[in-house]
Amino acid sequence: MGRLADLHAEYGQSPWLDNLKRSWINDGELKRWVERGCRGITSNPAIFEKAMSVGSDYDEEMRSLAAAGAESEEIYWELVVSDVTAALDLLLPVYEESGGGDGYVSVEVSPALADASEATISAARELHGRIGYPNLYVKVPATTAGVEAFRALTAEGLNINVTLIFSLARYEEVIEAYLSGLEEYTGDPSGVSGVSSVASFFVSRVDTEVDRRLEDVGTPAALGLRGKAAVAQAKLAYDLFRRRFSGARWEALAARGARIQRPLWASTSTKNPAYSPTLYVDSLIGKDTVNTLPEATLEAFEEKGTLARSVDSGLADAHSCMDALAAVGVDIDDVTDVLEHQGVSAFAKSFDGLLETLTARSESLRR
Repeated sequence: MGRLADLHAEYGQSPWLDNLKRSWINDGELKRWVERGCRGITSNPAIFEKAMSVGSDYDEEMRSLAAAGAESEEIYWELVVSDVTAALDLLLPVYEESGGGDGYVSVEVSPALADASEATISAARELHGRIGYPNLYVKVPATTAGVEAFRALTAEGLNINVTLIFSLARYEEVIEAYLSGLEEYTGDPSGVSGVSSVASFFVSRVDTEVDRRLEDVGTPAALGLRGKAAVAQAKLAYDLFRRRFSGARWEALAARGARIQRPLWASTSTKNPAYSPTLYVDSLIGKDTVNTLPEATLEAFEEKGTLARSVDSGLADAHSCMDALAAVGVDIDDVTDVLEHQGVSAFAKSFDGLLETLTARSESLRR
């Protein structure tokens, strides 16, 4: 079949497509990606901003909604739900064939809710109820409020993709919220096996910020660490995943049918052209993981990616890398705090910008 199919069949990693737009639904491109081996789809406000701000794919539905008096945010959600529903239909056979392991499509709650736990819970409930597919993930940010909301939503049996995880400390909080949520699960005891989640650990942005700081330091020792922090931290995250999903506590949940929460490597396109375009795929291949990739990175991996288990190799080197970063003055905790803030702000900016665009376009379509 190809490297994408082999990634799952031979190495237990599920490649997902990090893009969703109506033109791909209409012209069959989305279906072709699934046929090539993509086993899920992720979206976010930035993706929808790009999709909806150009071309005419959304004009017909937008015109109808505008004529009915819908405001920009209502139009946004109607368009998003239409696209997500079409993608869910397409991926449903993958979901069924995999026994609920793959075949998911992710849609994110409004970025404006990042620091509002109860509002996030309400929004996630509403999206699950409105869309009503078993293979839907609602994305909740891994802010302090988002993690609290995630625990409550897991206890209700809702499928959640926890996104914008940048640090090991935050990832440990996410895992704890998942385990606690499963333990607090309020539904039929047999239904816990239907609860699914992924933890979206962001990768390339870590190197972008760390490399900038290393270049500011400028010493040979600092410059020699460029391009290493993101993979090192992700490997430590995988080690944390394996340790937390083992032992007596997890075995008690597994005996009830609970599913592990897979780490999902996000932001895995290479931002620095000096690095291999498949760096954040080749280096993080391993069992029980997901890698969500934009189409350019998928194409690059299909063409020249390296198929080999790599995510749990070089663990001692990963620890050494973290120590070396601290030794040259790079505070990884500060790096990840900055990245979390930037990530939430970037999605909020995309969301606000898209609402402005939809307001202008809907007004022109009303004329």
